Amino acid sequence: MKATEKRKLGASGIEVTVLGLGSAPLGDLYEIIPEERATATVEAAYEAGIRLFDTAPLYGRGIAEHRFGHVLRQRPDERDGFVLATKVGRHLVPEARGKVDRSVFKGGLDFRLVNDYSYDGTMRALEQSYQRLGMNRIDIVHIHDVDHRTWGGEAPYRERFREACEGAYKALDELRTAGVIGAIGVGVNEIEPLIEFSRAGDFDCFMLAGRYTLLEHDALDELLPLCEKKGIGLLTAGPYNSGILATGAKPGAMYNYKPAPRDILDRVMAIEVICALHAVPLAAAAIQFPLAHPAVSAMVPGAVRPQEVRANVELIETPIPDAFWAELKHEGLLRADAPTP
Repeated sequence: MKATEKRKLGASGIEVTVLGLGSAPLGDLYEIIPEERATATVEAAYEAGIRLFDTAPLYGRGIAEHRFGHVLRQRPDERDGFVLATKVGRHLVPEARGKVDRSVFKGGLDFRLVNDYSYDGTMRALEQSYQRLGMNRIDIVHIHDVDHRTWGGEAPYRERFREACEGAYKALDELRTAGVIGAIGVGVNEIEPLIEFSRAGDFDCFMLAGRYTLLEHDALDELLPLCEKKGIGLLTAGPYNSGILATGAKPGAMYNYKPAPRDILDRVMAIEVICALHAVPLAAAAIQFPLAHPAVSAMVPGAVRPQEVRANVELIETPIPDAFWAELKHEGLLRADAPTP
């Protein structure tokens, strides 16, 4: 496939390139990214023909939105040619530098996150995003991080889910009906909330990070069939499970942001053996696999250097023989019912 190939985003009427660019790393995730390098990374994606750009206020307390906007707003005559997505659920207020809780974002802006999935909070968050982006149009808006891991358990998750359904969803549905935004979705790192949201409202798309990969296939059970049935386009992210499917099973390899456990290391080593037999880069198999499912519209990995963007383009366009996927299934490393490229 080509990175610039376009697919329909569910039944929304929006088309996206199969390869997008996510901006969490450009929010100074784990390291402070020099402004020149951040700009060059976004420009490299645009020059490579990538036309799907996903961001959020969370990423560096607004700095990722600034960085996307700095590049994209300089192309007003090409605005109809790319798709821009952001997220709601948090808005920002100024904070003294020494008091900012940056979490995993090492730099970013001096603002404090306010968690708010209410109707008014959603409108406030979106208005702020327009200002940071410096653009008058946002195509996709996701309700962000309504999941168990973010909120620490079932009870707080239920409260946020209720608030999002009664507040954020209502606000976004009104904006979609008015034609202000093109599509509404939910962006999380868990499968179950997406299943619940699919039954609670009329969503155009979902963004799922790290839960449909070469190593994780549970989305095949219920979520992906639901997306097909309801015409919900799935945007996938985190194809490398935070590292190990890019680096391989080397010492210190990361899986879901923690050192990979023994069973995952063994599984990846077995996949690497088959990769070697067929001369297939592990990372190419990882980035291409989710795109084979008919409900998946695009893969949206992050990048912090122009060469990483170009590498993702090369990986997604690397030919992979059918025999490789067949052997993974034969060895029990890939579910028999998993669609393959």
